Amino acid sequence: MRRFITTSKIQLSKLGQAMLIPIVALPVAGLLFRFGQDDLFGSMVMQLAANVIFGQMPLLFTVGMILAYTKTKDKAIPLLAGVLSIMVFKDALVYFNPSTSMGVFAGIVTGGVIAYLFDKSRFWKIPTAFSLFGGEKLILTIGPIVMVPLAWVFSVIWPPMEAGLNGFALWLGTAGMIGVFLFGFLNRLLIPTGLHHVLNAYIFYELGTYVPKGGKEVHGEVARFLGGDPTAGTFMSMFFVIMLFGISGAAAAIISCADEEKKKATRGLLSSGALTAFLAGTTEPVEFTFMFASPLLYVIHSLYTGLAGAILYVTGTKIGFTFGFNIFDLVLNWKIGTNVHWIPIVGVCYFALYFFSFRLLILKNDIKTPGRRDFLETAEKNEAELNFSLASKDYDYLAKKILQHISGTENVVDVTNCATRLRLELDDTDKADVDKLKQLNVLGVVKLNKKNLQIIIGPEVSHVIRSFEAMLN
Repeated sequence: MRRFITTSKIQLSKLGQAMLIPIVALPVAGLLFRFGQDDLFGSMVMQLAANVIFGQMPLLFTVGMILAYTKTKDKAIPLLAGVLSIMVFKDALVYFNPSTSMGVFAGIVTGGVIAYLFDKSRFWKIPTAFSLFGGEKLILTIGPIVMVPLAWVFSVIWPPMEAGLNGFALWLGTAGMIGVFLFGFLNRLLIPTGLHHVLNAYIFYELGTYVPKGGKEVHGEVARFLGGDPTAGTFMSMFFVIMLFGISGAAAAIISCADEEKKKATRGLLSSGALTAFLAGTTEPVEFTFMFASPLLYVIHSLYTGLAGAILYVTGTKIGFTFGFNIFDLVLNWKIGTNVHWIPIVGVCYFALYFFSFRLLILKNDIKTPGRRDFLETAEKNEAELNFSLASKDYDYLAKKILQHISGTENVVDVTNCATRLRLELDDTDKADVDKLKQLNVLGVVKLNKKNLQIIIGPEVSHVIRSFEAMLN
């Protein structure tokens, strides 16, 4: 049972990583759509370009699944197979059942199947006469072929599943304040499992239908809001309150509770995390500092998110996002939103709510948040380590020390990353010195099992992994 739970955590972690690919690709679509509207540049070409990206969401999810799940460094061939396969799958699905529409789930299924088949088929033995098509290239042949019967299977089983999902979406859309609260609560609560990306995918990119003036039919809260749907934006407004105000309140509370001799270092860590949430809409740098230290704080954080949604539902506030629930999105979409003035009003109250409630709970329960005794206690460090910080942009040094503390290249099987984590598959995690990894001023180290280790670095992880991979090569 324990092994099953651990394996499930790893797979869910990879699923979360896969969901990041389309999410990263969406900002440009949102910006093009917004800039193309009449109150800005009034460019139909920009809107059409945005519609192309929104219309290829299944393909983006296919790419994301393949990048996350294939166990090879060169992913070009499985990606090509994925592109071919999603086209075959979608057309075959329409042939077998014209009324079936799987949306982004078609991409998730296709990407998952191709990743699995690639990892198995590249080792298959085939007749010498067909050796040109063997090895890693075999997936280019079998992938599209497998998609035909797979499409038939889903043409049969998906309609009742779709009816259930639509029923849940309909319930969320008609449950009023309760539905919005539940979405906000689950959105935050599921972050450790990665399933929040799946929930977001349906709500943001599939929930509801709207036809913009002179345009194609669009789905989901994001595209509907940008397309001018007056009913869209209800499920997105709450996140501006959390990202711009709530996270800052939590960070301020943690700083205020830090031991006096560690307050300066804690202020640097938490202030940069709060600023990241404010400017980029990325909350993990702050959330990770209390997610593992206190599940209680994290559950309360999730409840507060749902409560923000319920409050803004009552005020009739509706606004969407293009690149991350940050201050730029708020300013950019203010004019086309509804009752947006409630966001800063509720936000100021939320800053105080987070600050006083988090401070009370941290002190009352002696929660070991950053800056408090026993949190990431470090041993003696050399001068280079003492002077090192992510703010110095010395990514090569951090990558070098990480590689050193996990017992070198011979212990590395694979390395990937999500928005904030370096995800390492090792030959043996017992060979990694977790204590020394924690001394590198990273946000945390999570040892999942004998094979998988995650180092929580923050949004600069994309720079670190480039340096890390260069050293591996």
